[in-house]
Amino acid sequence: MRGPFQDGEFPGPVKYGYSSVGVVEDGPDGLRGRRVFVLHPHQTRFVVPANAVFVLPDDVPSERAILAANLETAINGLWDATPRIGDRIAIIGAGVVGCLAAWLAGRIPGCAVRLIDIAGDRARIASALGVAFTSADVVPDDHDLVIHTSGTASGLRLALSAAAQDATIVDLSWYGDQDVCLPLGQSFHPRRLSVKSSQVGRVPSSQAPRWDTRRRMAMAISLLSNQVLDVLISGENDFEDLPTVMPRLASSAGVALCHRIRYSTPTGVSRHV
Repeated sequence: MRGPFQDGEFPGPVKYGYSSVGVVEDGPDGLRGRRVFVLHPHQTRFVVPANAVFVLPDDVPSERAILAANLETAINGLWDATPRIGDRIAIIGAGVVGCLAAWLAGRIPGCAVRLIDIAGDRARIASALGVAFTSADVVPDDHDLVIHTSGTASGLRLALSAAAQDATIVDLSWYGDQDVCLPLGQSFHPRRLSVKSSQVGRVPSSQAPRWDTRRRMAMAISLLSNQVLDVLISGENDFEDLPTVMPRLASSAGVALCHRIRYSTPTGVSRHV
């Protein structure tokens, strides 16, 4: 999961978003004029350290690069989950992170990956990503690995029921201040289930000797060359429309996937989400 703030600190007035793609107007010669990805809230212009930007490869369009932060979270989640060849994997919650986790897991040889959601229209997304889809009403209990991304207590309870003997449930969800109650009686102990948290703020200890967050993000961006991921972009609006767009998206939670925000500048067009 990726929370909005680090170390429990509230930074002041909340700004929209944190994933930005744009063009460097001024800076080092190697960056000026380049298309870059930055973790920064929506603004028409902002100043960041040179080491905070990631230059986009030529085969990664700006419009798709806004998925980088979510893909980085999914990558970290798969590292924490440690899937094995041939595993039966369930991903519960077909939001952007869940879909990306399913897409990554579906590329592991021999793995049978099932994306699970209460919204039946997510079946189309699952098909495009090359994985199976199952309604949350009919989930088998034979999965070697369950990855939970729905952000709901009911989804995490479903993850427990979807897990096979001695299976692991990895939770990528962000709950904020919400209390989550789990049925740790019943079959939890007889089936020897494990529940593991995943947080993108740190590289898992298994990877830390060789990876840092910058290398991880660079890999995430490189994977965005695959055009199938465009299926996760569900809409687009102008920056000036945010005061009316945000309440509409909040009131229809679960309908939109990645909603792109665009704006024009004197030097070109930037893409934010």
